[in-house]
Amino acid sequence: MRLHRLEVEGFGPFRSRQVVDFDAFADDGIFLIAGRTGAGKSSILDAVCFGLYGGVPRYDGGEKRLRSDHCEPDDPSEVVVEFSTPAGRFRVTRSPEYLRPAKRGGGMTKQASAVALDEWTDAGWVGRAARAVDVAGELDEILQLSREQFLQVILLAQNRFSEFLLAGSRDRQALLRRLFGTQRFEDVQARFDERRREAEQTLGTRLATVNARIDEAEQLVSTSGLSGDSEDGTPPAERPAASAPSSVEERLEALRRARARADYRAERRASERAEAEKRAADADAAFATAREEQHAQRERDRARAALARLDADAPSIDAARAELAAARAAEAVRSTIAAAARAQTAVTVAAEDEQRSREVWEAFEVPVAGDLEEWAAARTRESGSWERARELEGEAPALDAELQSAGDAVAAATARLEAGEAERATLPAAITALTAERDEKRRLADRVGDARAAQEEADARRAAAHEAERLQRAQAATEIELTDATTVHAAAQTDLARLRQRRMDGMSGELASNLRPEHPCPVCGSLEHPAPATHVDPVSPEDIAEAEEARDAAAQRERELSSASSTLRAELAAVTARADGRSVDQAETEHEAAASAHARSLSAVDELKTLDVQLSELVARVAQLDAEKTEGTAALAQAREQHALLQQRSTEACELIAAARGVFDTVAERLADTAAKISAARGVAQATAERLRRTQALAEAEAERDAALADSTFDDVESAERALRPAATQEALDARIAEHAVQREKERAILFDLELRTLPEEPIDLTPVEEASKAARAIWTDAVDAAARAAGTAERLAGLIESAAAEHARTATDAAEFEVLQNLADTIAGRGANTRKMTLETFVLAAELEEIVEAANRRLHDMSTGRYQLQHSDALAARGAASGLGIVVSDAFTGQTRPPQSLSGGETFLTSLALALGLAEVVTARAGGIRLDTLFIDEGFGSLDGDTLDVAMRTLDELRQGGRTVGVISHVEAMQEQIPAQLTVRALPNGPSIIEAR
Repeated sequence: MRLHRLEVEGFGPFRSRQVVDFDAFADDGIFLIAGRTGAGKSSILDAVCFGLYGGVPRYDGGEKRLRSDHCEPDDPSEVVVEFSTPAGRFRVTRSPEYLRPAKRGGGMTKQASAVALDEWTDAGWVGRAARAVDVAGELDEILQLSREQFLQVILLAQNRFSEFLLAGSRDRQALLRRLFGTQRFEDVQARFDERRREAEQTLGTRLATVNARIDEAEQLVSTSGLSGDSEDGTPPAERPAASAPSSVEERLEALRRARARADYRAERRASERAEAEKRAADADAAFATAREEQHAQRERDRARAALARLDADAPSIDAARAELAAARAAEAVRSTIAAAARAQTAVTVAAEDEQRSREVWEAFEVPVAGDLEEWAAARTRESGSWERARELEGEAPALDAELQSAGDAVAAATARLEAGEAERATLPAAITALTAERDEKRRLADRVGDARAAQEEADARRAAAHEAERLQRAQAATEIELTDATTVHAAAQTDLARLRQRRMDGMSGELASNLRPEHPCPVCGSLEHPAPATHVDPVSPEDIAEAEEARDAAAQRERELSSASSTLRAELAAVTARADGRSVDQAETEHEAAASAHARSLSAVDELKTLDVQLSELVARVAQLDAEKTEGTAALAQAREQHALLQQRSTEACELIAAARGVFDTVAERLADTAAKISAARGVAQATAERLRRTQALAEAEAERDAALADSTFDDVESAERALRPAATQEALDARIAEHAVQREKERAILFDLELRTLPEEPIDLTPVEEASKAARAIWTDAVDAAARAAGTAERLAGLIESAAAEHARTATDAAEFEVLQNLADTIAGRGANTRKMTLETFVLAAELEEIVEAANRRLHDMSTGRYQLQHSDALAARGAASGLGIVVSDAFTGQTRPPQSLSGGETFLTSLALALGLAEVVTARAGGIRLDTLFIDEGFGSLDGDTLDVAMRTLDELRQGGRTVGVISHVEAMQEQIPAQLTVRALPNGPSIIEAR
């Protein structure tokens, strides 16, 4: 993998976009990233790691402050990393999550993180993925390195360089686990532990099952009396005493003997049940026979009584038979007698109807010379021509109303047409005025964007003016405090100078006060002190120290206030520039004017919509009035035509009605009078004809009746009528006669069969037979229950014994499997016979660590001039801790090994560098042998002396062989002299940093 280009904007200390071209250093092979402490050298590597993996290692576990604190709210934050692998050339563009001003409603809103992956093709950059999860998946496939592997083999980050060398076994295991992905071995260990626990639980469950089933079987034996002293007749006292079985096999054998006794008991109970069942069946059969004979005896007595009752009813049955025969004979003449009676009644009714009809007709006093039917027909033809006149007479009010309505419709259509023409004349002027008002509002609405921008600028100037006023007050107060602090600092400096001068002046007195007889003078060395000086104005060192502390505190206060004053001046200059020289009053006035203009523009937008709607309505109204005019003209013409037609119909109807009325007030009265006369004339004619027809029918019916009586057994009509019976009565008589005959034959047949059985005349008693049957059945029920209990006990005992024996047989297999799993799980987990306490994962990582140490020693031998070699240690750790991942240093000078913590700072750096490079080689090989064409080292070369620094530089020269580019971060001047290709990170006076290449 090779890095080609890095672009950083709004990230870390970099506010403006900074560009790093790594290809420019390909010819040199090694370049230095230099700069003062805190300028942002490591932020370059942070940007590379963030671009590729979306995270920064030194922020792990803390607040991820990736966005530059120097950014303005609207400034973007973005990192672009361009790199290549054997799969192609790619570009990652990534932005962190941060807060930005909301576009609506004010305040701040969260800007979501974003990432995009592009690939270089013949057509240029082509997007490959744009979602975080998709980009991460693509980069995993392209880079073939996790973030931890990347930090260990490409980007040797600050504060992590010596971490692997000095780490304990647990921390070293965690790091190697992340690099080599050996979590799967820990999963294997967990799975084997789980299988061991499951096997242990299965074995325990099976053993518990065996004991539970044996206990249950023994309890069954005890409660069922199968302990060996019940079925063979041997008394318990005569049986030899036996010790209770202890092992599972002995308990099972005892249970098998109890099972044999249970089977013997079940067989005996089954035999007793069969014998009791046979006795019960015989008793039931005897009871059934006695009960059937009792029933037959009762049926015989009942049949005898029933036959006696039927013989007593014989005379009444003979009378019913004679009555039925006479009724059936009278039925032959029933119809002719009834027909003659109906004909006589009809003649009487017809004569009465004829008389009533003549009375009605004569009331009209109409002279008729001929036939009444002919007269009625002539009058009917004459009244037919008056029906149309009567209809018109009834429709006359409706026709008058229609005529009036037609006149009203003509007047209404004329009024509507005139009103529409009047309204149409006023609309053009209204449309012209509304169009002018709309155009004015549109001009105001079109300036809403400019008004908003002007208001925002006025808002910014007003805020800046207020801030400038506040900063001016703060600066004035700070200047006053600074003047006071300068005065205090000068006074403290003067006091300190005076104290020092007083101490210098009184130094001889101070020395004289310490002189002792027979002790040499510290100035001249004489043992005699003839004229020692007098110490009249003493100043102690503590006084000087207190004065210095006061001076230093005053100086610190002066510097703080000076820095605050400078900061306020810079802020005031920036704020004044944003205020554009406006005072607070000017800014407020401009803000109010801009806000008012903006409000008018916003109001114009709303009013413009209303005016457009009103104008559209007026135009539509013009079109509507034009259409209504056309429709109104057509409607007026139609109304006038309808009125003329109705006027003509009314005149014709009046003429026809007058002709049809005659002397009557209305046509309907004339028609009613004529219809009544016609109806009366026809009634007389029809009644006369009906009377004549009924008289002829009566003569014919009487002749037919007399002939039928002559042929029957009856002398006259009265005797035949006396013999007649209704059909229901005849059916009842016939059914009574038939039922008596059938019932008598049935009872005789029943009695005949029962008399042949020679049953006793005395009633049969069932009590003795029934009691014998119940006793036999009770004995059989007890025998069935006893047999069922014995069989159930034997079957249950057999099932428990077989189940316990089968479970006991399976426990041997489970125990063997559990022992194998336990030994294997303990070995994998570093327990039991594993004296090194090395887990399977630790064993695998120990093999990787041996390769890492071997690769590191190839460089460490030269870097330490043959003195040091690293060794992998699997020594048992103290206090029973896990072992297998230890590293010790072999010192060729002493022939002894020692811990890495005993190395000096420079030795630790060289050893860590060798180990880190060895680790990078092994991780690279495990990642598929990918080629690493770019390498960064961010660690303190400042702890090395000159010779050791030369050794480190030679090692770095070896790393760039084969076209590899190595970037080193350091502020050591010697490295700046030896590495001509450099990137310099420089902090600007106002805070942000920039990147310069040379």
